[in-house]
Amino acid sequence: MRKTGIAKRNPVYLERKMRNGNAVIAFDDDDQVAGFSYIETYEEEKFVVNSGLIVRTDLRSSGIGKEIKQAVFKLSRTKFPNSKVFSITTSLAVMRMNTKLGYKPVTFSELTQSDEFWNGCKSCKNYHILMDNDRERCICTGLVYDNLDDDYAKEARKQKNDNSDNE
Repeated sequence: MRKTGIAKRNPVYLERKMRNGNAVIAFDDDDQVAGFSYIETYEEEKFVVNSGLIVRTDLRSSGIGKEIKQAVFKLSRTKFPNSKVFSITTSLAVMRMNTKLGYKPVTFSELTQSDEFWNGCKSCKNYHILMDNDRERCICTGLVYDNLDDDYAKEARKQKNDNSDNE
């Protein structure tokens, strides 16, 4: 259900995220898809966005969204420890989850300026608001996590160093 302004994504694009290990897919006890989220980098990995958080309607308020959000955040910090993590959302629940993870609300000028990212908003019903405001404001709230020295990043850097020492 796309009522809150989430941008539509091409299934081939989402499949590529899954194949490249840049997605989190949650399953219920019956092995049915329960939810999903993915990551994408911009500006030569200066930024990594957590996007597309969806939870099956009958599982909303079950805590699965929080689990997916935490898993995709960990994936972002582990794969891209030197990147700022960001998210844009209209969802109060997502804003609360992001805040608990350490994200801070920011103006859009503090997010990636990549045209590729902002072009992804074209399928959102609120895109005209974004463009009417020169990509400075929209209904979405921008949030950034920029603690580049957290435990996930430290561990990822340590593993990269250990792997390069073993080669």
